[in-house]
Amino acid sequence: MNSRNGSSEIGTIATGNAKRPTPYIGRFAPSPTGPLHFGSLLAAVASFLEARQHGGKWLLRVEDIDPPRAEYGASDKIIAALEHFGFEWDGPVSYQSASRDAHEEAIQALVQSGKAYPCGCSRRDLAGAVRGPLGVIYPGTCRTGCEASETALRVLTDDAQPAFQDRLQGRQVQHLESESGDFIVLRRDGLIAYQLAVVVDDYLQGITDVVRGIDLMDSTPRQIWLQQLLGYVTPGYCHIPVAVNRQGQKLSKSHGAREIPFDRPQGRLVTALAMLGQRPPRDLSTATLPDVWAWACENWNIDTLKGETSIAPTPGTLAEAENGLS
Repeated sequence: MNSRNGSSEIGTIATGNAKRPTPYIGRFAPSPTGPLHFGSLLAAVASFLEARQHGGKWLLRVEDIDPPRAEYGASDKIIAALEHFGFEWDGPVSYQSASRDAHEEAIQALVQSGKAYPCGCSRRDLAGAVRGPLGVIYPGTCRTGCEASETALRVLTDDAQPAFQDRLQGRQVQHLESESGDFIVLRRDGLIAYQLAVVVDDYLQGITDVVRGIDLMDSTPRQIWLQQLLGYVTPGYCHIPVAVNRQGQKLSKSHGAREIPFDRPQGRLVTALAMLGQRPPRDLSTATLPDVWAWACENWNIDTLKGETSIAPTPGTLAEAENGLS
């Protein structure tokens, strides 16, 4: 059953020799930077149905560790939207901010093992650095020491080349030192960086499988590197194609994706299933919401998305204009 209880059941970190928990445990982890839009709905549907198809659990975690980017009331709006569309998660909603102590413990473990170091470089300092697909490639300026009064913490990437087999996108490998450089785990403003927080929380919650948008796939090797440094078992990864509008832009708040309307939830859910490569019958959009979910759970096949990187709306897509798809 779903729950709006704001308490968190996140425990404390335990590094080293972790065993992969069973059975399947998946999650949906939205950031409260705005209300739920259609692109986020697709990720929620895919991760939920994968968990249910495997007879596993599906957790809901609000990743609220970046207050400057958060929109007031967005967490409640996201939870209300998921409830309205008939999602049922297992256990209480968890909030990433509640696991700050565990994040700090992981950071201390990295520092004490010599795998993280202070960095005083500002954006201006790195203005001339080489840029790659992931942004600025950190040149290692502070690896040998830093005298700045305000610092971030970076993780040494050494010559690491984390690789993984993605369920939909195949084998992926990234040369961290030359493609991203040493990356930040604790920001200069004292906030925990996303890469560290998501790795710790996935471990603490026993996540076995991560289903999310392909726009996050480039982050996965850095997360795997942190898992290796902290002694965590790496979950399975499955990156679904992202929804794009007719201009080829990813559906996001910055590209005009609007809050998904609450009317006709069963019809919108059927549209999401169709865009995810399923073949719902035409009359399913007039069925009850429980009947739509029952059909989806019985017929779900994520393999129809293999090799796909983007999902564009087809002519006549339900509410495409309302959802920023046009």
